[in-house]
Amino acid sequence: MTTAIILFAHGARDPEWASPMRRVQAAIRARSPGTAVELAFLEFMAPDLETCVAGAIAAGARKLVILPMFIAQGGHLKREVPEMLEKLRSTWPDVEFSLDRAIGEVESVVQAMAEAALAKAGAALA
Repeated sequence: MTTAIILFAHGARDPEWASPMRRVQAAIRARSPGTAVELAFLEFMAPDLETCVAGAIAAGARKLVILPMFIAQGGHLKREVPEMLEKLRSTWPDVEFSLDRAIGEVESVVQAMAEAALAKAGAALA
């Protein structure tokens, strides 16, 4: 089963806002050249999730891992995204969809943010 990763971010009116997500995408591609990894946005930017999913499926993906590039579970991830996912599942019932938790809630990410904050403050890690 071909798997694709979709980095799902909020989006913004400023196109430069997506730069960190594009860097994550590039880092994944560099570490795993055969892995399909795409970006999708909730609002303001393209492609949206449905368009991104359609493209991944057209390219042969049958398992889609959707990774929310959000700091925490807020209203979008608690309400809107599950509704979007149900629509995707009904549109493509033969495709497996997986929705992970917000990336900012992953412990290694929390620790990396703490380390970065301490480094910026000039403090040594214990």
